[in-house]
Amino acid sequence: MIIAIDGPAASGKGTLARRLAAHFGLRHLDTGLTYRAVAAALLAQGLPLGDEAIAVEIARRLDLSHMDRALLSAHETGEAASRIAVLPALREELVRLQRAFAKAPPGAVLDGRDIGTVVCPDAGVKLYVTAAPEARAKRRTAEMLSQGKEADFASVLEDLKRRDERDQSRTVAPLRQAADAHLLDTTEMDIETAFRAAVDIVTAARAS
Repeated sequence: MIIAIDGPAASGKGTLARRLAAHFGLRHLDTGLTYRAVAAALLAQGLPLGDEAIAVEIARRLDLSHMDRALLSAHETGEAASRIAVLPALREELVRLQRAFAKAPPGAVLDGRDIGTVVCPDAGVKLYVTAAPEARAKRRTAEMLSQGKEADFASVLEDLKRRDERDQSRTVAPLRQAADAHLLDTTEMDIETAFRAAVDIVTAARAS
């Protein structure tokens, strides 16, 4: 059983993915963390973000079971991850790791930006989770403030719009909804409502 979840930043896809994995007894992988892990290693070692060969070598040594979400959540890490995500050879290596994770029993929930279109195009269930930029910026700002970080709504909104543009316009595996993915717009939903809607979609898909 493979559930593929795609969508832009701060759409709620990560929270939904973790809860769906727990609900259906599957493993979970936030594929964005794989890019963040590589980016964090490059930053820590003072290595150039554009050196594809070095990035691929770091990716080959990644242990997907030891990626600390808290350590990898820094804003600068996310920005660096978005920049290296355009490197074709790096994407190829990370997609290989992600597919291996997905295919191991009993299955998995993967969330990212190209799961249903590239990583797991044959996934049993595909969700495309989105929300209006303003709603996503409001959530991200609240999240950052709750963590004791400085956050300005206007700056967060502008940052999200830049990331959306970069993710949707890149030539390699751009962010887009797979033709057979179920659209889940969470703009007007709280997490419980979104979760129940996602469970209903997955349950109906499995039944059919």
